[in-house]
Amino acid sequence: MNAVAALKQYQTVGLGAQVAEASPHRLIQMLMEGGLSKLAKARGAMERGQIGLKGELIGHAISIIGGLREALDFQRGGDVAVSLDQLYDYMASRLLEANLKDNMQILDEVTALLRNVKSGWDGIAQ
Repeated sequence: MNAVAALKQYQTVGLGAQVAEASPHRLIQMLMEGGLSKLAKARGAMERGQIGLKGELIGHAISIIGGLREALDFQRGGDVAVSLDQLYDYMASRLLEANLKDNMQILDEVTALLRNVKSGWDGIAQ
């Protein structure tokens, strides 16, 4: 096994351990962190003209946003959950557009929106 493969295996095991031990609050934070990471990498791929990689990374970000939508609790979250659902839907639509139009400004817009949501989530006491 080469060093890169070993590092990836270590990261996979480390992430699995983090997920297993994480609170529901932390799991949402991890999803948001993962989404922001995918968006940053997608932006880099877009800058380099790596169309396939860009599409793959945007697809992962859309999936993560879908996971955030699925985690919403409409019973307890009320209007906030409804608003977040609409925002996540908007983000996913905008990411599809960013991918189709190869538009970095849209990626930046969604990144800023997700950062804002994450900032609010991070401020919630567990």
